Amino acid sequence: MAASAQPEPALRAVLLVEGVSDREAVLAAARGQGRDLAADGVHVVPMGGATAIRRHLALVAARHPGVRVAGVYDLAEEEFFRRALGSRDPATAHFFACVADLEEELVRAAGIAGVEAAVAEHGESVALTTFRRQPAQRGRSPEAQLHRFLGTTSGRKARYARALVERLEPPAVPAPLRSVLACV
Repeated sequence: MAASAQPEPALRAVLLVEGVSDREAVLAAARGQGRDLAADGVHVVPMGGATAIRRHLALVAARHPGVRVAGVYDLAEEEFFRRALGSRDPATAHFFACVADLEEELVRAAGIAGVEAAVAEHGESVALTTFRRQPAQRGRSPEAQLHRFLGTTSGRKARYARALVERLEPPAVPAPLRSVLACV
């Protein structure tokens, strides 16, 4: 006899995030709290960029009226969120800014040694050393170098977003991630 499929939990909330790396960070932070967002009826939706916020808010409202909507975004993209939310303050509307962006928040939270350890665990220490030797990187701070390194190869942001959040104790997870999870 075949095992019966578990019914999908009712949708309780939708977390709108700019991209896949944000999604990976949110999911890793939830796991760090012992939570399974899918089992809790929370969907994390990467929008493909901040400019899509208005469209995604409209889609959620049309398809899932009454469902809580929250999210995270990069501070530089705040104007898109303010316009899409109308007169509501983003934080009051459960949208939380990463200063300046998720990668900067994660580098600050994990520290230089923590990011370098994650890079070593992923077998990319040589790539990081080579990157740091590039003329454009020589005068930059180690934090700025690591921030830039995380975005230089396709898929790297998402891989390290997950890896860096997993290295952190729950209280050290960046505030925007903790705040958005507290909303759902």
